Amino acid sequence: MNILYDEQLDGALTRVDKAAVLDDLQQALPDMTLLHREEDLHPFECDGLSAYRVLPMLVAMPHTLDQVETLMRRCHALGVPVVTRGAGTGLSGGALPLEQGVLLVMSRFASILDVDPDARTARVQPGVRNLAISEAAAPHGLYYAPDPSSQIACSIGGNVAENAGGVHCLKYGLTVHNVLRIEVITIEGERMTLGSEAFDAPGFDLLALFTGSEGMLGVITEITVKLLPKPESAKVLMASFDDVEKAGKAVGDIIAAGIVPGGLEMMDKLAIKAAEDFVKAGYPTEAEAILLCELDGVEADVDDDCATVRGVLEAAGATDIAQARDDAERAKFWAGRKNAFPAVGRMSPDYYCMDGTIPRRELPRVLMGIARLSEESGLPVANVFHAGDGNMHPLILFDANKPGELELAEDVGGKILELCVEAGGSITGEHGVGREKINQMCSQFQPDELSVFHAVKSAFDASRLLNPGKNIPTLQRCAEFGAMHVHKGELPHPDLPRF
Repeated sequence: MNILYDEQLDGALTRVDKAAVLDDLQQALPDMTLLHREEDLHPFECDGLSAYRVLPMLVAMPHTLDQVETLMRRCHALGVPVVTRGAGTGLSGGALPLEQGVLLVMSRFASILDVDPDARTARVQPGVRNLAISEAAAPHGLYYAPDPSSQIACSIGGNVAENAGGVHCLKYGLTVHNVLRIEVITIEGERMTLGSEAFDAPGFDLLALFTGSEGMLGVITEITVKLLPKPESAKVLMASFDDVEKAGKAVGDIIAAGIVPGGLEMMDKLAIKAAEDFVKAGYPTEAEAILLCELDGVEADVDDDCATVRGVLEAAGATDIAQARDDAERAKFWAGRKNAFPAVGRMSPDYYCMDGTIPRRELPRVLMGIARLSEESGLPVANVFHAGDGNMHPLILFDANKPGELELAEDVGGKILELCVEAGGSITGEHGVGREKINQMCSQFQPDELSVFHAVKSAFDASRLLNPGKNIPTLQRCAEFGAMHVHKGELPHPDLPRF
């Protein structure tokens, strides 16, 4: 595929003079690490979506806020685009650099500034690893709830930028529900505080707007998160099914029974086999699908909920139900799910990880649709997803060394996302849009909605310098993609500016 996209189409500015930009930044920021030699730039050419690669013009690695502020001001004055990068674990190409831009790497901002056990908050820098927050809070009996599968490596700044979730997001919410306040720096170098440590903050909810904005509105420099007390008890049930549709229906039955699990995950046969071979989690490899249901809270309530869920699963047609005997087995069950992505990677030279969300009631129908697309394309698909909130992660297996297979995998992935939209869902639940899903944004949103998105972008970044070419497609792009109705060669309301 051609990943050197049309920068004019997607809003990036014209070519810049690398030598002039390098000289300007070196003079303005003599103490900041600024990488410019080709061999130093290669480690930053992609994020977790490694199929898309672009060598950045420059890589800036500041270690003070003053450096970030000065860098933003100089780039704004020079008209140089800026892409912000955290740990680089994102899976949608959101941190894909620009050939004619600066990649701002925030990994050196990795300090936990404060843990307040009384207020149940932690104040951290954006480069802090997700899991490190829970580790720092553990001595106080607290933890940070959102837990992406990459939590051992992903940074909290990237989590905020992508509105990351995790296996426990059904009960405890996504990142947006667990962040109280952030500090940001705009493209003009202005510092802002959004949100509050109080229950609410005055004015518009700009904190929620920034959460999931994928680096398009500003650079996040500090985050205050909520901490939760560790549950008194947590138990996991693993249910096996001889039919994927039965497992999908069981998900809705559990929620309909009035139970909100701490985690409710589903894996199909291909994913089960991969995880079991890799982790030895004790998964039944003969099953067509398994559900992992974690129930947490007060001991007596957890026991009652386990009994209720067991009855629901039996009625839904589960062929076997196992309960983790202790915390060690519980951790083992979850280890298989948490390592499903690398496990599937051992089965195929390459795989393409999708991220779509659907209403729970549509799980059986959408799973049938994915199976049909897999059969038609000849590409195996392993399904691993947060079943409780309908967030699906189909893994499309292919071999990039075979001509046309990457393009075929992308085509199948696009059709899966469009299937999610048709079912009343979304093209992303937690991975973000980035470069990967920008065409499918045209399928999900209408022209007026996209125009509002562009207006919001312009309110914070009128010069269009922050992460251009990502997330929000131009109306012209949607027309070319064929997902927008164009009447007599004209877009609706041709008199309106298109940003």
